[in-house]
This record gives sequence, structure tokens and C-alpha cells, in this order.
Amino acid sequence: MAEIVRMPKLSDTMTEGVVAKWNKKVGDKVKSGDILAEIETDKATMEFESYLDGTLLHIGVQQGQTAPVDSLLAIFGKEGEDISGLLKEAEAPAAKPAEKAPEPKAQEAKPKEQEQVQEAKTSIAPAPAPATTRTAAPVAQTNGRQKASPLAKNLAAEKGIDIGRVRGSGPEGRVTKQDIEEFTSASMAQFVPQEERFTEVAVSQMRKTIAKRLAESKFTAPHFYLTIELDMSRAMQAREAINASIAPDKVSFNDMVIKAVAVSLKQHPKVNSSWLGDNIRFNEHVHIGVAVAVEEGLLVPVVRFADGKSLRTIGVEVRDYAKRAKEKKLQPQDWEGNTFTISNLGMFGIEEFTAIINPPDACILAIGGIMEKPVVKNGQIVAGHTMKVTLSCDHRVVDGATGAAFLNTFKQMLEEPALMLGVGAI
Repeated sequence: MAEIVRMPKLSDTMTEGVVAKWNKKVGDKVKSGDILAEIETDKATMEFESYLDGTLLHIGVQQGQTAPVDSLLAIFGKEGEDISGLLKEAEAPAAKPAEKAPEPKAQEAKPKEQEQVQEAKTSIAPAPAPATTRTAAPVAQTNGRQKASPLAKNLAAEKGIDIGRVRGSGPEGRVTKQDIEEFTSASMAQFVPQEERFTEVAVSQMRKTIAKRLAESKFTAPHFYLTIELDMSRAMQAREAINASIAPDKVSFNDMVIKAVAVSLKQHPKVNSSWLGDNIRFNEHVHIGVAVAVEEGLLVPVVRFADGKSLRTIGVEVRDYAKRAKEKKLQPQDWEGNTFTISNLGMFGIEEFTAIINPPDACILAIGGIMEKPVVKNGQIVAGHTMKVTLSCDHRVVDGATGAAFLNTFKQMLEEPALMLGVGAI
């Protein structure tokens, strides 16, 4: 008997999916465990395995189409089986085609109608030159040289204008300062771009979810921000010594930040918490979400029990997450369960920024770059290396004093790395 396969819910926040690729076609024999299709969720593109044996009799969502969770994806049964009755009875929302970019076309003014286009351009004729009551005289030359005022000659030389191309308006065609200025304006107008252009692309499932979650966070959780500056001199020395001892493996500053945050959270459990409405959850375990930039936005894979892991283990995990995130190979369990999040833009030269809290966390730490700057040590101005970090806090859970205490502990950990590097910490 024929059976319906519906669009699966492949992540906790997935409400619809896009069939990125069908690996089978109607009429193919399929066994349980075969990869039936690749489905783009709000966070990744995942392989969907068939859990049925039989013949693929019908495809309900074509490749490139979007459909809600639980809508009709496919029908399996015996070869030649009549499925017309089953199709009529299937109570599933119809799949809607993914928004495809239309061909570029000219944009037309329609006051009562808005029209989405992939690319539009409107040619605009240059504005006419202002009218003048003076009559331009023919170019006057004497012995092959054009007449011009000394001021006009100097201005033309300054602007790189061939004065022989300028028609003079003075007596006997003499070129004046105003002639040079008008010639410059007219020449510039010829090279000003006369097209309006834009491109619009359909919003991906990932970007839709990012927009929804961050908007809810920003406008629901009352954010406040705490910034502190760290002396990174000892951290730089420690990293250099660690990398020399574990070559060819390498530890990054981001790995050190994750470790310092994890150890600090164990001392400040109120920061390692979540707002649940009627309850506040204080997490005893430390799962650090690490924001990873991909083409369509940010993914936040989770380093679990980070306080008990070595720097080298943390580094291996983060690099693996970053690689799989860019290849869209992360699985739901990779990005679930975070209790605190770190966002690092220091590698892009950003000195300081604020980040939006990543639910369900109560806080997120924004990491700036390490900057070389003059600092005061022992009463002397010397060259130093500092880093600014900003803690975004949900004021429903974390108070200012609580956040400040956490930041000061974190500062101590990085300014004196030995405090967080116990036995087995490297």
C-alpha cells in the first residue's frame, strides 16, 4: 500500500524547508537508508534518508521549491500503484516555489503598484546646462596661440584642461575664468554615472531564522553593555611559548578566550544562565557557543564542557566546526545547548563592538582585536598590546555588578594566563 513521506523537521527552529537536490526520481527503486534528498533548513543543508522500501511514485516538492514542515514531500508504493485517491486525501499545504530572480528589466514608475525585480536600471538624461545671456564668441587665436586671461590660464593648468578646447566668451573670443569653470562642470557632467542599479535576492532559510531570533532577542531582552580593556602582553607571551612546545599544532587567541570565559563562568554561575519566564536557570555545566561567519550569516556551534577541555582540544573543535559550517555540514546537535556565547571580530581589525544576545543565553561577549598602543606601566609610557571586550547582558537575569565581577575575573585570566592553565590545560 502506498505511503506518504512528509517534509521532516530537521532542527528545533525549522518551520519550512527547501529541497536543494533530489537524489532519486519518480520510478526509482528506493531502499531504507538511501539518501532520498538534500534539504536546506534554517541552519544547514542536510541529507534526508528514506525510511521506506519501495518505488518512488510521486514527488510533491520539486527541486528548488520551499514547503512547510509536514507537507507532502513524496509518495512511495508498489510500481504502477494508483495513488490518485491518496493525493486527493493528503491534507498538506501546497509547496510554494522558491523566489527566483527574474530577468533584469527596466524599472517603470507605477505609483499604485510595487514590483520586485532582480535588477533594474533607469537611464536619466543629463540636466540641460543653465541658460546664459552671453553669446560665446569663436575661439580667437593669435599666432597659433589662444587669447586668455592670466587667471584663466593658471586655472586651466591647475585643472589639467587644454585651454585650446575652451570656447572663450570675452572680447575677441578671450577665455575667462568663468569659461574654465563652466567647461569643468560640463566635462564632469559627462562622466557622472547616469544609471540607478540594484540587485535583490531571495532571503535564505538561514537568514530568515537569524533575523527572527535576533529581533526577538533585541526587542524582548533588555540589553545593557559593559566594556573592559585587557593588557594582552602576557597572553601573547604565553601563546608563543605554548605553540613552540606543541608544534606543529597551534593555539589561537580565540581558543584562549574560550578557555578563559569557561573558567570564569564556573566562578560566576549567575552569568551562565537563562531567562525562562517564570524561572531563571543557572547552568552548572559550561557550553560555549562560538559564532562562525558563513556566506549567509552566522552559525553558533557549541563547545561543550569547555571548562574541562585543553586549549588544544578547544582549537581542534572550533576549526572543525568552522570548516563544516562553511560546507553546510553541521548537524542540529552541533548548535544546540549553548549556555554562553562568544562573538570575535578581532581578526577583521574591529577594535570594539556590541553583540545581540543569543537566546537562550543571558549574556554574549564581543571580542575586539589586539591593538598596539601606548600604555602607562610603572609611571612610564611604553608600547603595549590591549584588547577591548564588551559583555551584552539580559538585565532580567544579570545585574551590572554581576556582569562587572565576571569581566574582572575574565580579565585576570587573560592577563595572568597561568591562572587558567592548570595540569592538562594545554
